[in-house]
Amino acid sequence: AWVSSLSMGMVFFCSPIVSIFTDLFGCRKVAVIGAAVGFAGLLSSSFVSTIEPLYFTYGIVFACGCSFAYQPSLVILGHYFKKRLGLVNGIVTAGSSLFTVSLPFVLRVSLDSVGLYNTLRVLCILMFVLFLAGFTYKPLVSNTKDKEGGKKGKFRFPPDKKICNFSVFKVLSYRIWAFGIPAALFGYFVPYVHLMKHVKDRFGDEVPEEVLLLCLGITSGVGRLVFGRVADYIPGAKKVYLQVASFFFIGLMSMMIPLCHVFGGLIAVCLFMGLFDGCFICIMAPIAFELVGPQDVSQAIGFLLGLMSIPMTVGPPIAGLLRDHLGTYDVAFYLAGVPPLIGGAILCFIPWVHERHKLKERAKPVDGETTEKMLENESPLVLDTTEKPVKEMES
Repeated sequence: AWVSSLSMGMVFFCSPIVSIFTDLFGCRKVAVIGAAVGFAGLLSSSFVSTIEPLYFTYGIVFACGCSFAYQPSLVILGHYFKKRLGLVNGIVTAGSSLFTVSLPFVLRVSLDSVGLYNTLRVLCILMFVLFLAGFTYKPLVSNTKDKEGGKKGKFRFPPDKKICNFSVFKVLSYRIWAFGIPAALFGYFVPYVHLMKHVKDRFGDEVPEEVLLLCLGITSGVGRLVFGRVADYIPGAKKVYLQVASFFFIGLMSMMIPLCHVFGGLIAVCLFMGLFDGCFICIMAPIAFELVGPQDVSQAIGFLLGLMSIPMTVGPPIAGLLRDHLGTYDVAFYLAGVPPLIGGAILCFIPWVHERHKLKERAKPVDGETTEKMLENESPLVLDTTEKPVKEMES
């Protein structure tokens, strides 16, 4: 369990570093190298006979490669799409839902027929596909390398301020977003980690718990397509309200899990939870583009994913401790619904703050023009006052 937990945490923990490399070297090189590292980590894991080396080969090397391959896929979309960015993100991220539905069944058949090590080698095919796909990334927005050294010149490292672009935190609306989402995620992933164990504790082995994963995967894919298209019709930072709604419903569904004493009720809860999970994921990149612009979006997403790694790692173990002490997951699920509600309430302020920031930015050039006009009007008066003493001196 710790191997997979370490792997999941490293994918998000490395995101700030990935964003810096993306700005320095571009989406294509980072994605290709990341897929190659992930391929090497997964292949080396298939030759490991004890669990200790898996902490490094699978938990660190493979996870870091996946992180380097994942984030450029979000950044590159904003280079090509503006009006339909939400729909495009929905289509791209729906691929993960497709594999969430199909891959568990394929893995079960593969593990039973060829074993763990050969299954890992089969999965290397997917990493090789990622490696080839990375060559198709052709960024349209110039990166730091092109700005500093020129396209044909030698590469020179830019100043530290440009490598770590902490200026995105000067945008108040982004600061609220970057801390509101991690606050909501302290309880967000608890159902995804502990739901299967809760089903076994309450219903035993009589019910097929894989059906819940199937429901989550299908409706998550539908949510990404539907809400990605809806986000294109919502102007500016008001797209955040979709994430507010998704956090509200996910928090509510988490609290309803202990109240479901019939398996059919859990299916209904998972259908709604998957739908709004897709909503939250597909509009993350469009909101980042709205808040900081295309030039800074890479590190904006990277810092956010890095902050997300903390609640993703801390939340589920706390729920597990509560279950160990209380003997049931009920209190853990009730408490897991509280952080999404709080995080959603924090995000409600973003559109108002962002609009005020835009109004101030628009007012700056207006003030400049008015001061220029005042100086122009004052200049003849200044000339008149200076001419009088000169004439008196001449006389």
